[in-house]
Amino acid sequence: MASELGDRLRKTIQNENPRLRAITEQSAASRSGGGDGWSRKEELGHLIDSATNNRVRFVVAALNGSYAGPTYDGHGWVQLGGYGEAAWADLVELWTRANEALVPVVVRIPKDRLPARCRVGDEEDVSLEFLIDDYIVHMQHHLDHILAK
Repeated sequence: MASELGDRLRKTIQNENPRLRAITEQSAASRSGGGDGWSRKEELGHLIDSATNNRVRFVVAALNGSYAGPTYDGHGWVQLGGYGEAAWADLVELWTRANEALVPVVVRIPKDRLPARCRVGDEEDVSLEFLIDDYIVHMQHHLDHILAK
């Protein structure tokens, strides 16, 4: 199952990277669909932060057999990251590399560690397998928004 999750993550990167690269700097600075909320740059920055936080969760759960740790302040991380002022091409590259670095981690998780219990903040315990799957679903949700799918 870990290899299947890794393949899904890899395919997401391969499919969405060219679409992200096709977005212009001007369009990346705007909000998808207009209105309030993050710009495309800030939303992709949120996904970079998510990759950073989830890498720790995945590795700790795989090595220790469980994970318990805090949630993170998504808005605070985006603000401190300064993603709105960053170059779009740099953000796409960072998102791509951060997620490419997660693929071998996910693939190498032993099958017997996928049921490892994980607690993020005050949420209910979930399995490591669920946490990885949820990460990919969450990422695709934001990518669909950024790409106006």
